Formats: sequence, C-alpha cells, structure tokens
Amino acid sequence: MPITAKIKEMKYTPLLCRELNTFDFDQLNLALSKDATFILKIDEKNSFAVSWWRSAKRTRSYPYSRVYDSLAFAGKKITIIPIFKDEGKDGDRDFLQWDTISMMSLLDVHVIIAYYNDASQSSRYEKKVTNQIFDVGYIKNQIKELLSYKSSALHWNVSQADKVWEIGKKALESYGIISKKLGVEMHSQKSAEKRIAELKEGKEHFMKFSRILVEIIT
Repeated sequence: MPITAKIKEMKYTPLLCRELNTFDFDQLNLALSKDATFILKIDEKNSFAVSWWRSAKRTRSYPYSRVYDSLAFAGKKITIIPIFKDEGKDGDRDFLQWDTISMMSLLDVHVIIAYYNDASQSSRYEKKVTNQIFDVGYIKNQIKELLSYKSSALHWNVSQADKVWEIGKKALESYGIISKKLGVEMHSQKSAEKRIAELKEGKEHFMKFSRILVEIIT
C-alpha cells in the first residue's frame, strides 16, 4: 500500500558530532584521502563543511555518519556523491537514486554529484578495483560555483539532478579508461550505457526511474 506524507519543516540539534580537521582549498585532494568529513577553507571569509560518499548506495559504507558530522557547522554543508561506482566484475556496482538527493535537501546539505576518474587494482581480486579517486578538478569547479550560489540547498540539488546525464557520461568514459589502464574487466558497459541514457530525459525522468528501480529491487 503506497504511503505518502508532506514534511513542512525540520528542527534538530546535532549532538556528538566529530571535531573536524580544516584543510585549505588547494588541499582538497589531501583532505579527501584523509578524512570522511572535514572543513574546507576557501579563503579568509568562506569555509564549507564537506563530507563524501564512497558509494552512491545509502546502505553501503555508512555515508549518513559522514554527513551527520557536518551538521553542527554553521555555514554551508556539502556532500560529494558519485553518480555511480563500479568496483569491477568481482565487485559491486551502485547507482545514485533520486531519494538520496531529496534526503540531503531536507537536511540543507548541498550535493555535488561527482565521478571517479582513477583507481588501483585490488591485490585480492583479479577483476576488482579499489582506492577509487574522484575527479578533484571537477569538484573544485562545482565548489567555486557554490561559493556564489545564494539559493537554498534544495534549488542547488535540483540543478545538480539536471546534470546527471552529463556527469554519468563522464563516469562511463572514466571507467573505460580505468579498465584499459589496469586491465580489469568492469560490469557490462551496455547496461551502464542504457542506465545513463535513461538520465538524458531530465530530472523528472530521473525521479521516476529511480523509484521504479527501488520497487524492483525490494
């Protein structure tokens, strides 16, 4: 039986948030390699609380705890989520769902939908990659845009959702390069291309398609 509800407002007081380390903007690559959540100092006047997800799937690698640690920060909060993550033929492949973006909007967290563009071959599994690295240049450009963005996290996140097809294409191209570079077979290229092609229809289609997939999985 379908259950619907309307959330009018959210009030909360974050408790027991981890104390966050601070990194300069040009240290973003270092910050992402060291901490799951951190303060990113853009300049003398501007800083963001930044968290990042290893996978697009909400039930993998405990992403909520990373986001939670940023909620006590008084300024803008950012979370970086990969459009999808392919760990290779012997690993998992997870895609971003619309409801994940919606949940971050409720928490007033700005989502940067990103993609991995480098990785290492697993020492344990022949057809698996590990230590995946985001395209930091792309993320930096998005943060610079966010610096002058004055609307709500909801409006920003909707604008990010409108870019999912473009970002998905970049992710596909990057995994093709990673596969050739490491000699590691990834999951089906055709099925990934079909999934990304669905995103070309825009935000509304992304919302409906995400929920259809959730119903199929559950």
